[in-house]
Amino acid sequence: MSLSSPRILLIDSYDSFTFNLAALCRKAIPDSHIHIIRNDQLTIHTLISILPYFSAVIVGPGPGSPEVPEDIGVIPQLWKLPDHLLVPIFGVCLGLQSLAIEFGAQLKRLNVVKHGQISRIHHSGTDLFKGVEEVHATRYHSLHVVLPIDGDLESLAWADDGAENGQVVMSVRHRSRPFLAVQYHPESARTSGGGLRVLQNFWRLAKSWYAFQGRIPHPWSDGIHSLVGPPWPQPTLAKLPQRGSVASVSTSVLHLLNLPVIDVCDLLGAPDESAPFVVLESAAQPGRFSIIACVDRDSLKLSFTVGDSQIHLSRGAEHWLEPLGRNDVWSWLTTFMQSRRAHGGLPNVPFWGGLVGYLGYELGLGALQVPVMHRKGFSQKNNPDLSLVFVERSIVTDDDQWMEETAHRLTQAALTPSSVLPPCDPPVALFSRPPIIHLPHEKIYKARILEAKEYLFSGDSYELCLTARTRVTVQPKQIPTSLSWELYKRLRRSNPAPYSGFLRLHPSTLLSSSPERFLSFTRPPHSRCQLRPIKGTVRKAPGITREVAERMLVGSNKEVAENLMIVDLIRHDLHGAVGEDVSVKQFCPRRRMVSVIEGAPPASDSDVDPQRMLGWDILRRSFPPGSMTGAPKKRSVEILQTLEDNNRGIYSGVFGYWDVGGGGDWSVVIRSCFKYDDRSRDGVVDDADPEMETWTLGAGGAITALSDADAEWDEMLAKLQSVLRTFEAAAS
Repeated sequence: MSLSSPRILLIDSYDSFTFNLAALCRKAIPDSHIHIIRNDQLTIHTLISILPYFSAVIVGPGPGSPEVPEDIGVIPQLWKLPDHLLVPIFGVCLGLQSLAIEFGAQLKRLNVVKHGQISRIHHSGTDLFKGVEEVHATRYHSLHVVLPIDGDLESLAWADDGAENGQVVMSVRHRSRPFLAVQYHPESARTSGGGLRVLQNFWRLAKSWYAFQGRIPHPWSDGIHSLVGPPWPQPTLAKLPQRGSVASVSTSVLHLLNLPVIDVCDLLGAPDESAPFVVLESAAQPGRFSIIACVDRDSLKLSFTVGDSQIHLSRGAEHWLEPLGRNDVWSWLTTFMQSRRAHGGLPNVPFWGGLVGYLGYELGLGALQVPVMHRKGFSQKNNPDLSLVFVERSIVTDDDQWMEETAHRLTQAALTPSSVLPPCDPPVALFSRPPIIHLPHEKIYKARILEAKEYLFSGDSYELCLTARTRVTVQPKQIPTSLSWELYKRLRRSNPAPYSGFLRLHPSTLLSSSPERFLSFTRPPHSRCQLRPIKGTVRKAPGITREVAERMLVGSNKEVAENLMIVDLIRHDLHGAVGEDVSVKQFCPRRRMVSVIEGAPPASDSDVDPQRMLGWDILRRSFPPGSMTGAPKKRSVEILQTLEDNNRGIYSGVFGYWDVGGGGDWSVVIRSCFKYDDRSRDGVVDDADPEMETWTLGAGGAITALSDADAEWDEMLAKLQSVLRTFEAAAS
């Protein structure tokens, strides 16, 4: 094997930025093949036996400490290789720390943790930094190393944290072995100057080392391939077999003014509490389309609970179970939708029919290999983690006509004397008495924040999205009987949102005024997907206008760091699904804390194969939303289950659609409330008055090393208010 088509072994320590690093390596090292393994995937004996087949090793970042064997795996053994087995190694973050302590450095905690923080990096201008000018790099670390004087390692770069931490080592090299490393994250979206050029310099130094040693890597063999798998990136899905004929979509276009979406829903039966009903509504900018799913009791409904080996289907009074077999529920649904593919709809209409509903937070834990906690007493039948309905008929409204319709209404109003304008109907009380609001316990929530910060200080996570449940108990009046629909109409008026939704899919009902789109993906060919994470909340107070709040958020290191961590996590998820074509189109613009990340597979991968269910696979790989977990995702989710007392259920999951043409749009379930028909509460049946009804709200915030417990509690309350105000107002 020559160095012209090098094989690079990337060792992943269960991080959420690994694929970003792989993409940077592919860009820096021409024609390279990147093979990714976990740090505990192979024994050290097996790893040593295959190293001569690789041109270099990248030791990636990860949560935890290099002094904890479970966190670091086989990595410490790499620094002890005999001379004849040496290969060039480049470490990042945890990789640098492991290298340093192996050669006598002290591992210490930073006084001020640097998670998602950007620092100017001072460097020697040599080795990794030859030809590199100014560097501003993203740091994700709470631990750092102090090198021994005149030891085997030499410092190449450092950050000057002043009174916070003093001078902190940012890069090292071994004086005689081909080991180099950086503490910062060269793969981060906000690292400039110290990313691509540094990796290129590492490869330049590696080639020089090979030339000096007079060695080349061994020729590649199938046996090595069987141990480490194919190189990244690889196709996300194999082509699915053809199943039956492709259906044709029929569309009629009507140009109607002065017919609000909510009135259409009233006409189609939304007030009937006993019947299923779904509307996905764009009640504010930047939303545009609203989708009214014309479902009835005979529509095909699907539900699933994590841990089951079968999926529950129903149509009218008929109910049956279908086994998953060797598949998981995601694969089962892929096959289900592939057999119902369709064409011929208008390309500018986003929904042609298909699956609509919600995916609960716990549905994503399986792919992370995280067991679900808090299942004691959980009613699998009545509290599904997935609830979808297959929609064959729907109405899609285009809110891009808003200007034309509004101009028409204003013109009519100007021509109509105010004395003859129809009076507004006074609001009707929905409850017999004020709602009873059960907030989380303040002291416990704040104590959990301090526990979360300890995990951050120890290096186990960079950010933890800690949440808690609020319950609202109400006593509905007999009139109106359409309580949930009336509540939704009031919620959308008081808190209009671009990704609102009303989903009554018995046994669950969801009312949402979500501001956050999770993932949208276009139909093949030329599929492209987009994720739009939001971070940052300012509590409303006198003098806090929208403009003031936006300035406060953009000027806050904490809020920007929260957003950056999630952007880097999402880039990793997306790189894992589509390969190299991932870009940040927008990062924390001046007026909003919304970032935009886009990605697409290679043209040779999916665009020539319309049967590929690419968007669904991206959803599967990136679920649950990173903005609701923290980073690294796997370790953060594990920690959160120990800090939270309940399953999240629908909250923190997503709701939306997957259409028969291959497109989809899913929003994060926040600023929302939900109930179960059986009056269950956190999986345990509520034995209270049967005339009472319990709604559940979730809220929380991203806990970082900069978090203040009082401020985080206030932020959590602020997020609850948009929904709680609706309940309080509905009592009078």
